[in-house]
Amino acid sequence: MKTLGYYNGKYDEIENMVIPMNDRVCWFGDGVYDAGPAHNYKIYAVEEHIDRFFNSAGMLDIHIPMSKADLKDLIQEMVNKMDSGDLFVYVQCTRGTDAKRNHIHEENEKGNLWITLTPAKVNYGLEPITLSATKDTRFFHCNIKTLNLIPSVMAAQKSSREGTNECIFYRPGPYGDRVTECAHSNCHIIKDGKIITAPADNLILPGISRAHIIRMGKKLGIPVAEIPYTMDELMNADEVLISSSSNFVLRATKVAGQPVGGKAPELFEKLRKALTDEFKAATEN
Repeated sequence: MKTLGYYNGKYDEIENMVIPMNDRVCWFGDGVYDAGPAHNYKIYAVEEHIDRFFNSAGMLDIHIPMSKADLKDLIQEMVNKMDSGDLFVYVQCTRGTDAKRNHIHEENEKGNLWITLTPAKVNYGLEPITLSATKDTRFFHCNIKTLNLIPSVMAAQKSSREGTNECIFYRPGPYGDRVTECAHSNCHIIKDGKIITAPADNLILPGISRAHIIRMGKKLGIPVAEIPYTMDELMNADEVLISSSSNFVLRATKVAGQPVGGKAPELFEKLRKALTDEFKAATEN
């Protein structure tokens, strides 16, 4: 075979392979991978690659559906089926297949195992290359609604295990732990009659409901400040608010087991009712 794909026991040419739409990789990029070369039908450093693969999966509580030894045998069996022994060997395990899209997943769910083999020659470094350079911002693109939601998935699962509804993200800094957002929501506070929300920089996803809260606050004559605030300020706020596309504005009563908010219920209710009325006016007429 020129190429070969594997998915949970099914084999075919890669171009003929299909996966369930509800595989969590489609929704969240929820998986791990490893890859390396094969030459002359021998997989280079296969034990090291498999060890790293299982280590990556273990750190995310992803359950690879076979042992290391069985996986090694399976990959070698597939390599032996190929027309060429010079290959790029790619192995991936996604967390599983859900009945519906949900950040929270089933505990101890059996993972989906993928393997692909494609012809490839090893570069022995005989020719020099050229390079470019750019700032490393790989983990600073929270403002992009990307499919790679592993940190959000892990935080949502933490909340589920602890019996809470959402998980706040914060980033350590010289002036305190800056609150950014939540696993799949935006976070805001009310203090001294003012709505305070994190600025729409690259550290948060600028939610639609967040924008509605800002606009509605101004419409109601409630001051709004788009400025950084810390966990200490959140814990001492008059109200702690959460918003998402399906939850226009919610009021939190506890954070990490500690009571919060409850000091500006009239202001919260005024904002909540206005946002609810706006939604009903737009959808029920």
